[in-house]
Amino acid sequence: MIKGLTGIGHAAIRVKDIDVSLDFYCNKLGFKEMLRLHRDNGDLWLVYLRVNDLQYLEVFPYAVGDAAPPREAIGLNHICITVDNVDEVVRQLAEQNIPLIQPLVGGADGNRQAWIADPDGNRYELMQMNPDCMQYEAIKRLAQANAA
Repeated sequence: MIKGLTGIGHAAIRVKDIDVSLDFYCNKLGFKEMLRLHRDNGDLWLVYLRVNDLQYLEVFPYAVGDAAPPREAIGLNHICITVDNVDEVVRQLAEQNIPLIQPLVGGADGNRQAWIADPDGNRYELMQMNPDCMQYEAIKRLAQANAA
């Protein structure tokens, strides 16, 4: 077992049109641009967006193809963004004309969730963690097992 792994620091996505994507992520969702990295020739390499102080989204330009792979494809399926109040977030999404790709539902894990996609089809689950959800129950069981 490897020790010292502390969390997921960032997810990276590739997008076709960086300006359209930054409009979506920054102007509509409210993420803040932190920094840009450029290649030696001056071409944009990636843009770092702040989700919170410990989690980031790297946005790489120059994607090939027309859209993200379908959810059944091998590889990254979606990114989950936790929210305080999913009803309020869904209301704000509607104000920004961001459609849900799956409606607001109660998930099998006991949480409430809604789904959106960015302009390239990258999928995002918006999840409100309920106090009695399966994840929190599993964390309690793991803590009890570690304490024993």
